Amino acid sequence: QVQLVESGGRSVQAGGSLRLSCAVFGSIPSTYRMGWFRQAPGKEREGVAAIASDGSTSYADSVKGRFAISQDNAKNTLYLQMNSLKPEDTAMYYCAADFRWYLSPLKSDEYYYWGQGTQVTVSS
Repeated sequence: QVQLVESGGRSVQAGGSLRLSCAVFGSIPSTYRMGWFRQAPGKEREGVAAIASDGSTSYADSVKGRFAISQDNAKNTLYLQMNSLKPEDTAMYYCAADFRWYLSPLKSDEYYYWGQGTQVTVSS
């Protein structure tokens, strides 16, 4: 069983930065995908960034060059560094994990384990 706990979300002004963290509890096999997703009110959940066990990363076009996903295996923690935040980045951000490393990195329906989310609000 795997549990994911997100933290770091808060209100910030446009142009600011935030770092989200996702603590991972439980056993993770040697091959996996982990990702960050977000969902704004009235919108579908969308993939933001993902990282695979081989270190490869994927990003949504809307965040390329602004967001960076990383992991600290020693701390069992996944991070999302968010820079140059925009009001349209406002959403609930979720951490997700799956052991089927070969599936699409940014498709939410191909992730099994989910955290409860952390709210990010960007004001103009």
